[in-house]
Amino acid sequence: MYLVVDSGSTKTDWFAINDKGEIIFSTQTLGLNPQVLPSAILKERIINNFDLYQNRNKVTKLFFYGAGCGIISTQKRIEKVFDQIFINSDFIIKEDTYAAIYSTATVGKKSIVCIMGTGSNCTYFDGSDIIQHVVSLGYVLMDEASGNFYGKQLIRGYYFNEMPDNLRNEFELTFDLSPDTVKENVYRKENPNTYLAKFAKFLILHKDDPYMNKIIINGMRRFINHQIMQFENAKSIPIHFVGSIAFLLKKELNNVLKEFGLKMGNVVKRPIDGLVKYHVENLNLS
Repeated sequence: MYLVVDSGSTKTDWFAINDKGEIIFSTQTLGLNPQVLPSAILKERIINNFDLYQNRNKVTKLFFYGAGCGIISTQKRIEKVFDQIFINSDFIIKEDTYAAIYSTATVGKKSIVCIMGTGSNCTYFDGSDIIQHVVSLGYVLMDEASGNFYGKQLIRGYYFNEMPDNLRNEFELTFDLSPDTVKENVYRKENPNTYLAKFAKFLILHKDDPYMNKIIINGMRRFINHQIMQFENAKSIPIHFVGSIAFLLKKELNNVLKEFGLKMGNVVKRPIDGLVKYHVENLNLS
């Protein structure tokens, strides 16, 4: 049995495939980001899933694409967790950028592939290999135009009294915005990036409001300037996107891309379906 896994900070999609490339089962757990979660939590989230725990000894190969897996140390940490659970399996662990590529790009054709969900990232795909100009430093220093980036902008706007009164009043009714609650979730609890990303739902709900629209557009411009425009041929190849922010703000994103003379390619909310198809078609599972 093979497991194909796409993991963000918020959720993780698991698909089990047999030797013929047929799907045996699919399931979902909470996110498994080794940059922000201790090993004990990572292990707990896996073994608490009935399907995964019951089939753990049948797995012979696990393809894992995860947020926070862009460096060797985090790859090793999550591999150690897998080693304790899937004792008969080999592991291929890559950052989530690869999942975005395999689910949106065409092998043999150049493109730029971006993640814009809870976090954000960008890479160049030359048709067979990836080229990373900017190494991600995570949700604190980077992740522009992501859910957690926009969540931070809303909280800052609220506390700096920049948010218009009508939005401010509704924001207060929707979330617990007490300083103690915010600081507890950001500085003490697990998954602060996922907590911040929850506020982005409010932004999307009110995306046509001028104040909200300005935040959205400014975040996208920052992402394009700092990430996409690093590549010299960006204006001559398609720009693909994966993630809920890109999917739900597709119109706004397309408009900003046009400002820069860029061409939108495929926009996919979640990459797991394309990722499974890629593995069945290209990795000779049978």
